Amino acid sequence: MKFLISLFKIEKKPKKGLLALEWAVLAYLAFTLLLMLFTYTKLSNPEAMLWGRLRIVVMTAALWGVYRMIPCRFTRLCRIVAQMALLSWWYPDTYEFNRMFANLDHLFARYDQTLFGCQPSLLFAEKFDGAVMSELMCLGYACYYPLIAIVTLFFFVFRYEQFGRASFIILTSFFIYYIIYIFLPVAGPQYYYEAVGLDNIAKGIFPDIGHYFADHSNALATPGWKDGFFYDMVRQAHDAGERPTAAFPSSHVGVSTILMILAWTTRNRRLLYVMLPFYILLCLSTVYIYAHYAVDVIGGWVSAVIICAILWIFYDKTVKKE
Repeated sequence: MKFLISLFKIEKKPKKGLLALEWAVLAYLAFTLLLMLFTYTKLSNPEAMLWGRLRIVVMTAALWGVYRMIPCRFTRLCRIVAQMALLSWWYPDTYEFNRMFANLDHLFARYDQTLFGCQPSLLFAEKFDGAVMSELMCLGYACYYPLIAIVTLFFFVFRYEQFGRASFIILTSFFIYYIIYIFLPVAGPQYYYEAVGLDNIAKGIFPDIGHYFADHSNALATPGWKDGFFYDMVRQAHDAGERPTAAFPSSHVGVSTILMILAWTTRNRRLLYVMLPFYILLCLSTVYIYAHYAVDVIGGWVSAVIICAILWIFYDKTVKKE
């Protein structure tokens, strides 16, 4: 009851301007809008992209107005949840931009071959193709957004004084990865293996396919037990929103690692213990389901530490307490 009352208790010193998280959204919006101006004639659907950005600006202003009228924790939460809910809308834009560049998958497949002497993504699913392993891997992959929700809500409920920083780091990390994906066109094994053929991959032959993905998006079927509940969830999510983009570094691994770092800072062992097995499954699953090369996972780990540290320092040095 006390928590419910606190949700709607009017704040004594409400924040007048935008939240740090909202500034990050507008900064990314402005950056991609500038890119659109230079690439407008090459984009497949620029009008929809423009109207979508306008709606986001209007939504941000409207939610700010509601908060100013009723400044409480609940309306603040609505502002943050609304922006996080739009992450899946922003994601396809990376493909709209990077399809104009030559694909680099042949390099990353070769990196895997050099480091591991094989293609881990290809062999992992072949060696462990049973129903139990398949469902565990798909469960891990499906836990990505639930883990984001768990950490975000934990800070909101139990570490509210750190909630602004945590939500800013989570959302802004996505935009940093999206910027990387715009200029680093790597589609991942599910697309590249299909494009060049599994026979070539098995022989260690990795052709340069240039701009193939500019107008092709066919992918290998997700490996595993096709009658599985979690397999079906992953397959439906892939069919609904996946594009030949965003392979290196793995944002699934990167963002989930950032979530683990944030969970560790809470010093709540129960939270860490609950998240840890799903985090491990998620990292493994990205390779198992052909979504990423093994080097993408390594890149996700390294980038997560760097991004989290930079955003943490930036927030503490430049953003007032929210």
